[in-house]
Amino acid sequence: MVIEARNTFNDSFSTEKYNSLIAEIHAEFPGQLDFRVAESPIFIGNDLKIKLLTACNDIISQIKKPDFLIKTQRAIPKNYQVPNENPHADFLAIDFAICKDKNENFEPQLIELQGFPSLFAYQSYLASKYKKHFKVQKGYSEYFNRMNTMSYIDVMEKFLLNETKPENTILLEIFPEKQKTRLDFALTEKFWGIKPICISKVRKSGKDIYYEQNGKKIGIERIYNRLIFDDFDRNFKNTPLDFDIRDEINAQWISHPNWFYRISKFSLPLFSSPYIPSSSYVSDLKTIPQDLENYVLKPLFSFAGAGVKIDVKKEDIERITNPEDYLLQKKISYDPCIKDKNGEYIKSEIRMLYIWPKGSSQPKLVTNLVRLSRGKMIGVDFNKDFDWVGGSVGFLETN
Repeated sequence: MVIEARNTFNDSFSTEKYNSLIAEIHAEFPGQLDFRVAESPIFIGNDLKIKLLTACNDIISQIKKPDFLIKTQRAIPKNYQVPNENPHADFLAIDFAICKDKNENFEPQLIELQGFPSLFAYQSYLASKYKKHFKVQKGYSEYFNRMNTMSYIDVMEKFLLNETKPENTILLEIFPEKQKTRLDFALTEKFWGIKPICISKVRKSGKDIYYEQNGKKIGIERIYNRLIFDDFDRNFKNTPLDFDIRDEINAQWISHPNWFYRISKFSLPLFSSPYIPSSSYVSDLKTIPQDLENYVLKPLFSFAGAGVKIDVKKEDIERITNPEDYLLQKKISYDPCIKDKNGEYIKSEIRMLYIWPKGSSQPKLVTNLVRLSRGKMIGVDFNKDFDWVGGSVGFLETN
């Protein structure tokens, strides 16, 4: 998207260098990389950067409204109400497609958002690999708020640990050693000393929880929560556990599970911005739009795209018996935005990653995540056998 920075990178690129980058990751973390790393980052100039920041601020201003909690209470399944909810989400992950406006200028359009953490350790690591193996033009950074790699690691450490010892903060998951994101878990432990612990390994005594290491009980004071309840249902729904996430406990959640539901596709109709496609609960539709080819139908309570209809028909809407649990959203058209080594263009989306420290009135934008695609949609199934696709990072203009 920035021609000079793109050309600088492309001129330094070779398949041999890319293979060396991948080999280095495998050597440093054997068996941990389980997703495709794109050959290239993206470069974002100030014009698009300002639009991204504006879009995020539009969303955050509405999340901070006093009635947001009331409007999103229905989003939390009754069987997953967790006590002692934090006053705000500890993390925000806001996803935008890179599109073009009517004047052919690049702009973001909101796809999805979560009150849930993402790959905060891996993204810093990946950016450093791009800078090591290729030429990244000066004046571009993967960080925000004037941070660099050292200050980012320090800010995240203070935020995640909040003055507790690393051993007393755990990264909670289900079978963390099997998750595709396990490289991020390994890096989280390397950077900040936070161990990934399976929920089946958490023990409870009264309101205290702990795990065991080398025959010693280690008390848990903070839970860096990476557990998604859909995974929980698939793996442990009928398995007795010593620790029930709905229990009253003496540990602090970061981020509290309720915020996974509050800030999600459920809340999309509550936001308004030029960079947010219109959407509404099906139950709120006065009439079914005539141009359904321009819409996508989404169940509110599903994970990883399950049940989403891209080619919507009127009868799809009419047969819904629980319309309050479905979302009709204007389709987004990704526009090719970066050029590979051969001059072919690729689509992209960017996730803006925030932390929200305790006592702060505003979340803090720290870094980003990018995905590249040649397929009809962004996702593994649409990008098989392609190169220059997969997980990446954005370098944004700092001047």
